[in-house]
Amino acid sequence: MPYVNVKVTGGSEAPSVEQKQQIIEGVTELLARVLNKNPDTTVVIIDEIDMDNYGLGGKTITEVRKLAKS
Repeated sequence: MPYVNVKVTGGSEAPSVEQKQQIIEGVTELLARVLNKNPDTTVVIIDEIDMDNYGLGGKTITEVRKLAKS
């Protein structure tokens, strides 16, 4: 049983319900096509991570994005 965990930014950048459905369908189809896995036993979890809860280069993603805009 494949288990896939997709992490995306949450808050104002969180994917819509429709986008989440497309991600789940797409990942499931990819594993079925590439690895011949049964779609009925493929688990896909989407975690929305607040941009202040992870960082890049010693800064939160919130800070990184603010710097990129300036």
